[in-house]
Amino acid sequence: MSRKISLVAAAVLALGIGAPMARAETPSTVGATYRAESATVALAPGEKIETLFTKNMTQPYILQKLTDRVYFYQGGFYGTVFYVGAERVLLFDALEGQGPGLLEAIGSVTDLPVAAIVYSHNHADHINDAPKILAAFPGAQVIATEATAAQMARLGSAHPAPTEVIGAEEASFLFEGLEVGVVRAADDAHAHDHAIFVLNGEGVVHVPDVINPDQPPFWSFAGSASYLGYREIVEQIGALDWQYLSGGHGNVGSHEDIAFYLAYLDGLEAAVGQAMGEAPWGFGVDASTLTAHTAMLPAWYGEIARRATETMRPEYGAFYGFEAATPANAEMVAEYLFSYR
Repeated sequence: MSRKISLVAAAVLALGIGAPMARAETPSTVGATYRAESATVALAPGEKIETLFTKNMTQPYILQKLTDRVYFYQGGFYGTVFYVGAERVLLFDALEGQGPGLLEAIGSVTDLPVAAIVYSHNHADHINDAPKILAAFPGAQVIATEATAAQMARLGSAHPAPTEVIGAEEASFLFEGLEVGVVRAADDAHAHDHAIFVLNGEGVVHVPDVINPDQPPFWSFAGSASYLGYREIVEQIGALDWQYLSGGHGNVGSHEDIAFYLAYLDGLEAAVGQAMGEAPWGFGVDASTLTAHTAMLPAWYGEIARRATETMRPEYGAFYGFEAATPANAEMVAEYLFSYR
């Protein structure tokens, strides 16, 4: 997502992990069946982990079995998956601040070594603890797409460089008997080098920072540069063959979460469009005091966002993060609809 969200993990630690804290949990966006967290009993497709917010606030990490070989990990509101092969472990992303927890969680279900880390995209909050994983397993490879490797080189990344680069024309790579499909994101709404990783045969897809399962879209569509292309990526993920979604944040996902997102985006676009037709340009700005016209557009967008949020609240207001995320998302939709008429 962004550095901003990694600060949440630090705040959680500051509150005191393990302290008893009663937390109110928001309702499921998809009417999910919740199950107790288990590293030994797999979730059925569509089921979710119970009291996930509370667990993130009170536990070092959450570990949930998805399939015979795939496990879902989350700590400090950051999540990923790892695959336990016959001889080695494949880890997707080395989450910032979660290196020790990842090593402990993996060690709790297998004695096998981590042989490779996959970088989903070049954002530090998802790969920052790669050195900690590599210190524990010095022979491990770092796998990334050509786009991610190029982005790291362009920006002078200090993170461990990929040792195995997936070429632009390559649609998959093999890890023991697992074929991992590599689908490049059709648009770069979140990251210029975003890719979707499908664990073929396991029914698991890993693509952080697009969909937070069991939540409406995150603030500013999870740090996207604009709304342009965001819906297309959601649709692209939904069109793939999988049963469990690892979205980097939020609960374990299903195709019902895709349907919820698309319906939510439909509603938000309609609410923003209605507000744009009702709110006068430069709403709330006193033209007699202006020394520059600059204030008029942000004031207009702000009023559009306020009205759109009010329109959405009756249907979506009880869901996770609605109040914090919706105004910013509405402003981004307003910019999109205003620019691309």
